[in-house]
Amino acid sequence: MARRTAAEMVAEARARVPAVSPEEARATPEALIVDLREPDEIAATGLIAGAAAIPRGWLEWRADPDSPWHDSRFELDRPVFLYCAVGGRAALAGVLLQELGFQDVRNLGGFQDWADKGLPVEKG
Repeated sequence: MARRTAAEMVAEARARVPAVSPEEARATPEALIVDLREPDEIAATGLIAGAAAIPRGWLEWRADPDSPWHDSRFELDRPVFLYCAVGGRAALAGVLLQELGFQDVRNLGGFQDWADKGLPVEKG
């Protein structure tokens, strides 16, 4: 198998996982918004109000309905909008959710994109 760089993997993931703007996300109240950042990142900045804080390393286990650690907020037919610090982890995680069978997965980008628009955030 040919070696790929992390940047190439993120670029491929961004091409596969459609973007969603903060405004579009806010207008889709049925969507599950997931913050993939680590707890120390969330503690420093807060998170989108109502978002599920699930670090990237736990996503497979929380999203998979067959996992003993499944989070019932994850439903295969429910829209899932992912974000992190700048959108790279969100893109990679979006591919993973697509492979798990999620039908509507989108990249919300970075936390600051939301916060800079003055949209609701809460302390982490």
